[in-house]
Amino acid sequence: MQTTADPDLAVDRTANGKQHFEVLDGLRGTAAMLVVLFHIQGITVSWEGARIILHHAILAVDFFFMLSGFVIGYAYDDRWDRMTVMQFMRLRLIRLHPLVILGTLLGFVSYLVDPFAGTAQSVPIRELLVALSLGLLLLPSPMLPNRWGDTHPFNGPCWSLLQEYIGNIVYALALRHMRARTLGALAVLSGVLLIACTATLDSIDQGSAWPSFWMAPVRLCFPFVAGLWLYRVRDRLPSIRLGWVPLSLLLIGIAAFPTLNPVAGVPLNGLYETLCVILLFPLIVHAGSHSKAGRGMIGLCRASGRISYPIYITHFPFLYIWMNYVANEKPSPARMATIGVALVPFLIIAAWAAYRFWDEPIRNRLRTLFPKRA
Repeated sequence: MQTTADPDLAVDRTANGKQHFEVLDGLRGTAAMLVVLFHIQGITVSWEGARIILHHAILAVDFFFMLSGFVIGYAYDDRWDRMTVMQFMRLRLIRLHPLVILGTLLGFVSYLVDPFAGTAQSVPIRELLVALSLGLLLLPSPMLPNRWGDTHPFNGPCWSLLQEYIGNIVYALALRHMRARTLGALAVLSGVLLIACTATLDSIDQGSAWPSFWMAPVRLCFPFVAGLWLYRVRDRLPSIRLGWVPLSLLLIGIAAFPTLNPVAGVPLNGLYETLCVILLFPLIVHAGSHSKAGRGMIGLCRASGRISYPIYITHFPFLYIWMNYVANEKPSPARMATIGVALVPFLIIAAWAAYRFWDEPIRNRLRTLFPKRA
């Protein structure tokens, strides 16, 4: 007889009482770690393309967008008879914004106290305070030196959270009213647009900096809409069951695939990345939603899912310092490798601390301040 005494068998539920998709939680963690490893290793080799291992790990962002569309549909589609748009947005802010604030504050501090930046980050305090104020609201700010022209210079990954907020708003105002057929048509149209844009740019890695800011909503539209459509038609599609490990290996394989050079003017790299988003990611999300983690993997999937957002949103402020250390101190390859490897557990521990001592307590406190109506 199954009991809940074994934490590996206990049902993990959301704050609203719904059961988690365990494998999708685990895959969110896999994607987040791919981003972290890509950034650490990329900085270590000064972003030299031939030396980068996880060339396409930037696709994790598009995978997050698709997971978000799927999970938003699952969590909220059946609650609109007892929930207003403002209540929905309040719930999403409680879920996402505490870590946005923490990540921005960490980035602000790292910009001020970075011991390896030299004079590259000498900026009038007024400009820093403007960027901080806008960053705390998740709004783009003017560019700051030594930050690649990022729209969110204190914490670069916040650009994708802004798109997440936009996706949530569009869902609440329009997408939730659409039938699956309409969502499917919208996904097709946005997929065509995505192919056209990435074919021109030969890469989907755009949207985080001001020169390519226009690409951010283009990257959001297809995966978010497709994720919501997948949830709506999930039970009508053939069931595909694969575990967390095989699907994680597929994500890793996608990320590690070599960069492709254009052939006869055909931008193969951009097309490869776009086809991964359009063809492979829906299969992975669909298979993950039908799969069980299995005994011995549930706890790992849960931990992976819980740490995914904290590590994604807190790792870059630390890596700004790592970037300046590598660029200006020019350590030996052996020293860089040692520190780079040590950064992985450090960032995991920092993310766990952010979750345990910042995110979770603040969200729990905010939930008590508002009556639960949905």
